Amino acid sequence: MKSKIVSLIIAFFVFGIIQAQLKVAPILSDNMVLQRNTEVKIWGTANPNDKISVKVGWSKETIKVVSDNIGQWLAIVKTNEAGGPYIIKISSAKESILIQNILLGEVWLCSGQSNMEMPVLGYNNQPVNGALDALYEADNDNIRLFKVKLVASPEPKTECEGAWVSANTETVGKFSAIGYFYAKMLQQKLKVPVGMVYSAWGGTRIEAWMKKEIVQKFPKPYELSTKEMLTNHNKAANLYNGMIAPITNYSIKGALWYQGEGNIDYPKEYADLMKAMVEGWRTDFGVGQFPFYFVQLASYPYAWVNPKLAPMMRDQQTKASMEIPNAGMVTAIDQGDVIIHPAEKQTIAKRLAYMALGQTYGLKGLPYKSPAFKAIQLKDTAAIITFDNAELGLTSFGKDVECIEIAGQDSVFHQAQLKIIKEGLQVWSSQVKTPAMVRYAYSSFPKTKGFLYSTAGNPVLPFNTNNWLK
Repeated sequence: MKSKIVSLIIAFFVFGIIQAQLKVAPILSDNMVLQRNTEVKIWGTANPNDKISVKVGWSKETIKVVSDNIGQWLAIVKTNEAGGPYIIKISSAKESILIQNILLGEVWLCSGQSNMEMPVLGYNNQPVNGALDALYEADNDNIRLFKVKLVASPEPKTECEGAWVSANTETVGKFSAIGYFYAKMLQQKLKVPVGMVYSAWGGTRIEAWMKKEIVQKFPKPYELSTKEMLTNHNKAANLYNGMIAPITNYSIKGALWYQGEGNIDYPKEYADLMKAMVEGWRTDFGVGQFPFYFVQLASYPYAWVNPKLAPMMRDQQTKASMEIPNAGMVTAIDQGDVIIHPAEKQTIAKRLAYMALGQTYGLKGLPYKSPAFKAIQLKDTAAIITFDNAELGLTSFGKDVECIEIAGQDSVFHQAQLKIIKEGLQVWSSQVKTPAMVRYAYSSFPKTKGFLYSTAGNPVLPFNTNNWLK
């Protein structure tokens, strides 16, 4: 009899625990930033067919939903102008959850491989310039950070691990340098809270960040991304499944992307892959054609592949920037190093922030675009190169530019001389009597004392007039 009573008591508590299932997605936690002036999703799990109410601190409205037959529920909530802190109370008939210290502001996703993953404190023996100053100035409760735990999965996950934290000396040091410096600039200029969701993994291919059914439309890249030799986190769709799928309900303003080194062995279809990835992400996040800003590869030797492949990859990235709606690219060609992780992350983050402030937030008078090759005119023994996005011309800031070359119809390039003129550039070489084509910074690791810039300081994009965007 005694054992029967014990069993009943145990059964009662076990049953009660099983029934106590009201949960919210882990990314919906204390200290989070929700995108302002839009509709956001609050979601989680409960008992099947439970009545769930969601009450938010910035509104008198209570949203009521019912969990489905497997216990999943989702509520759509309207957000107001930036502000806070607020609370959200989520309740079922028997339980409630309180999420506190919530801000409304701007939310951005930053993703890619190691140059996005690189934290403010850097990697072993690889620094980030300005790290100590950044940590000293880090305390800012209006910047909130969420780092998605590294997870590779063959099937889509519904949850990810991580926690929202305020920016301070300890949390900033471990966070993406580009993501943090970008957030700092946006917060200073917009004067609203900024939340950064950081989902990146070093040494990864773009195919790993895409849905499998999308990658399969590209036979060669799919083949490359399913080889047995690849680590689990580099196989097609595994990072999308583990690190993007769980956060697609979280409303974002836009995304930052720094990747490409992992695909340097086969750049041929990279622009199309990126277009397909962005289209897939936009569909899944469901917030429209959000801005997508990314970094063109820095100069680096890339000694493990044919040296011609890096310029081809940069061409593909430039092509993607022109073909993906509401996208933009900043170049890191002038920030290269003998280390694959350039230390000057603040400069890259600034370029991304200038682009977002100008293109997304409409800050007038900010020339954020890089000069891009427009046309070539052959005149006697010289070539005249004109550019878009160079209204006031070009400059090298007084340094010698040695990474410009010229060739005739034989396609044999020779180092050229250049003169900055009103129209753009005049380029020539005594070794080329009849010019036919010009290329600039068109190598894996351009060796030069200086680079070309707009007068505002935006670097000229690498180009080859013979195959521009082919």
